[in-house]
Amino acid sequence: MKKLEIALEELNLPRQEKTLEKFEAYMEGVLKWNKMVNLTSITDPKEFIEKHYIDSLLSASCGEFKAARRIIDVGTGGGFPGIPLALVAPDKEFVLMDSLAKRIRIIRELCQEIGIENVTAVHARAEELAKNKQHREGYDLCVSRAVANLSTLSEYCLPFIKRGGWFLAYKGPDTDKEKMEALRAIRILGGEIRREEKVPLENFGLDHKIIFIEKIGNTPSKYPRKAGTPSKDPLK
Repeated sequence: MKKLEIALEELNLPRQEKTLEKFEAYMEGVLKWNKMVNLTSITDPKEFIEKHYIDSLLSASCGEFKAARRIIDVGTGGGFPGIPLALVAPDKEFVLMDSLAKRIRIIRELCQEIGIENVTAVHARAEELAKNKQHREGYDLCVSRAVANLSTLSEYCLPFIKRGGWFLAYKGPDTDKEKMEALRAIRILGGEIRREEKVPLENFGLDHKIIFIEKIGNTPSKYPRKAGTPSKDPLK
């Protein structure tokens, strides 16, 4: 866990012993469950720390994250980036959403065992949950490392965010074409790309960017479209 401690220090994030113990326990739990349920293709602990934990934490030092109180992680998979962010920000409320029920059950069980109390794991599709009044435009911040193009991902995520909130999309190093193709969709959904930031850490083998999208208007009620449509027919 030494690399994680170094990254936490560089990002100026909490690194108390109890927090580090929870990071370790969650990783052990995911890797144990992974033998039965596909949670991650990364099974080497050192690579897990780098590509799941450190990568997930890249947004935690930005002002938009610090100002947010209620955060949703769309397409959380094995709990990333939601769980690492929740561990370093116990004062914030997190909802982790995924369409695969088995993953959500495991996240719930691990959170209960480890004592991660600021996380609620929800089994749902984004297209359906975003129509729910309790969730629609109810979050200060949305994060996602889901594998989808930015247009599709924006249709999943922007309906959850209140006006003045932010969507932080974790992306690879080459985003120019993807951003250009998604500009109109993002505007239709009430968002505006404000900036992108490269990984602020050196020597961690990461080559990612975060795209910062501000929610400047309400999302029209017809979005997101019915389940499956955003991925099959992305807004253009």
